Amino acid sequence: MKRIQLGFPFSFAGRAASLLGLLTLSAAAQAAGILTPVNSSDLPVQLESHHVRVVINNGFARTEVEQTFLNPNAFPIEAIYQAPVPEKGALSELTIWAGETVLQGEVVSKDEADRIYQEEKEQGNEVAKASQDAYQRFEFMVASVPAKGSARMRYVYYEPLPIDTGVGRYTYRLEEGGTDEAAASFWTLQDSVNKDVSIEVLLKSAWPVSKTRTPHFAGSVEAIDERTLRYTYADAGGRLDQDFVFYYMLEEGLPGRLEMVTYRETDDKPGAFMMVMTPGVDLAPLEGGSDYVFALDVSGSMSGKLQTLVSGVKKALQQLNANDRFRIVAFNNRAWDLTRDWISASPENVAASLVELESLGANGGTNVYDGVRRSLGSLDSDRVSTLILVTDGVTNEGIVDPAAFYKLLHGQDVRFYGYLLGNSSNWPLMRLMCEASGGAYRAVSNSDDIIGEILLAKNKIAYQSMHHAELSIDGTRVFDVTDFKIGKIHYGDQLTLFGRYEAGGEARVRLKTRISGEERIYETHITFPDTDTSHPEIERLWAMDQVQKIELNEMAGLLRTGEAKEAVRSLGVAYQIVTNETSMIAMADESFDRHGIQRRNLERVSREGAARQVNPNARGAQRVDSPAQPMYQQRSHSMGGGGSVGPWFAILLASGATLLLFSRRKPAGSAGRLGGLALTLLALGAYQHADATDSAEHAMRRSSLPSSSIDRSIEEFWSVSEAEARVDEPAPRAALVTESQTDGRRSESSSRECSEKNDTMSLDQRRHTRSDRGRFGLTLFDRLPIIGFVWGNDSENVDDRFSGRK
Repeated sequence: MKRIQLGFPFSFAGRAASLLGLLTLSAAAQAAGILTPVNSSDLPVQLESHHVRVVINNGFARTEVEQTFLNPNAFPIEAIYQAPVPEKGALSELTIWAGETVLQGEVVSKDEADRIYQEEKEQGNEVAKASQDAYQRFEFMVASVPAKGSARMRYVYYEPLPIDTGVGRYTYRLEEGGTDEAAASFWTLQDSVNKDVSIEVLLKSAWPVSKTRTPHFAGSVEAIDERTLRYTYADAGGRLDQDFVFYYMLEEGLPGRLEMVTYRETDDKPGAFMMVMTPGVDLAPLEGGSDYVFALDVSGSMSGKLQTLVSGVKKALQQLNANDRFRIVAFNNRAWDLTRDWISASPENVAASLVELESLGANGGTNVYDGVRRSLGSLDSDRVSTLILVTDGVTNEGIVDPAAFYKLLHGQDVRFYGYLLGNSSNWPLMRLMCEASGGAYRAVSNSDDIIGEILLAKNKIAYQSMHHAELSIDGTRVFDVTDFKIGKIHYGDQLTLFGRYEAGGEARVRLKTRISGEERIYETHITFPDTDTSHPEIERLWAMDQVQKIELNEMAGLLRTGEAKEAVRSLGVAYQIVTNETSMIAMADESFDRHGIQRRNLERVSREGAARQVNPNARGAQRVDSPAQPMYQQRSHSMGGGGSVGPWFAILLASGATLLLFSRRKPAGSAGRLGGLALTLLALGAYQHADATDSAEHAMRRSSLPSSSIDRSIEEFWSVSEAEARVDEPAPRAALVTESQTDGRRSESSSRECSEKNDTMSLDQRRHTRSDRGRFGLTLFDRLPIIGFVWGNDSENVDDRFSGRK
């Protein structure tokens, strides 16, 4: 029996433009696909098809993936398929068709699954297994793909999907995070789909949706009714090396509200609920001077290209308010302060900071603890302080104990925001730091609209937050809940809370918090139903929420490891979800009987399927506070047009894109992405006093949009100027293609131009798709060359020039 590994982190980059219209030209080394050992003489397994079906239903999403693999060898093989773990994803179904055999999955303890898989494989029986490798990936093993035959795989996972400032975002992760160097050196990559690729997203919304956007996929959107949209994308093959991101924006002026979805099979069993709280609270812009410290990971893979970004940093720093102060902390094996201390954004201080930035180099490991510890030094209790941590690395130097991170940040009077880059980044550790500090973090994909992410972050940093927030429910007994001691609630946050309830009945929901030292109370009365069988999947989401709560307490040192593992194992088996302590074993029916495994998942899947058939229009979380007695008197937060970011910001984004261009190649890699994103984050200080209302220009632009336009361009979706949008807008789907005169290899080229008043920027970049070589050029004002060079192993001349002018 031969063994081949299949890898799927993602992004359909062969058919789509990448981040900022630049990244399609970066090397494919970080893409995903079918992996085979470097020295293997076997023919690689081929991916024939890849189909994704998503249902977004008012607070959560169900993702179903189905794909077909072809074994071209004259002997059976064992195959392994990998996919990134969605941050809060509950893997709940696995079905494999191998020849005439159908294998269905049941969740058991991880040790038991490993034992059964090995026994069945040695006996020549059909068997498969799905397991979780920490926070990085799901791993699917198929013992035998038939010789010259095919195997079809289908798996399903659920995840909560909150709204941020009126914007929903679903990500189907495909792109490799690039943090596993050992695996990269062992496996070779084939990332093509031979026949067909499709994605379907069904969006069910209880509130009107004004617009949608898929940054790099030119699919189609149709309105099924006023509350349901369907997005479809189909292509005859392609490459799986880029994340799929689906944005949708709710109409403005929606009320602050409390929504809930429940499941209670019978009145003699506990029920489960998911509560979605969208505060309607008037949070004012911050006034007076603020302090900002940026902690930048510059470990290992840092390239020497930070020098090209100095001009962009200068323009960003010049936008800071005269009363603001900033620090820049860099860290690898250790941390150091580039700015030595808090400094104002005077011309002299800016110049000195740029000298320090130019001195940065790439070396060493990743000591996140020292970077955070140093960033927390010298905080001024009389000023609003914000710490922004940007990293994609796994902490491997200095103090690595998660409990130490929790102790370091717990109780700190600082606004903490983390940005994680890449699908393999250490989000459990970042989540722990946010839990300790009351902060927030965002996992950023290379396929995200960077300008949109910046606008969302701007409001959280520029506006007040609610502090010491605590939720209570009285009148009906609830238990096993998400921690109701919420802490901080930031501008635009939507909270998703899980729990169980003992019996149906009336209940009072009360949120107590403080804003600028003043106590505020928001409350309403709701009804828990005696029975509700519309959404049985809520039990799995509740169980996964409990698993992550247990793991968080273990990381913080509040729960013993043995107790945590046993609790996670019990929840995984009882509610049939894959965790770090449980795996899903897939066999024929008679094999389950032979091993004495109860068919819990078969029953759950049947119950969930029946509920979808009986209630095809079930709408997920629905509003439970009545308009007559609303929980909030104010409207919920929305983007409100976002506001213009100005010509300087367009240049700043372009400078960040310069580094981002190289970020998906090693060794530039992670530090490249960190540098590019850090530059854009520095610009946030310019918005400290920004208002969330629309400018007349943006209101006029929106009013002139065709009402039938659902899938919007980046300019229309985020309500930014044309110049700002064109920096971030993906290049056209049909790439410019030329044939090399020397070797006939295809090369892809694209260019972008950005202009506003007298600011004009043109970008020239191209990459040969079958070589590790490319070109990049940046020209300002059509006459001032800033950068121009060829990268890669092949020194072949590339002289094609595409101006990008329309």
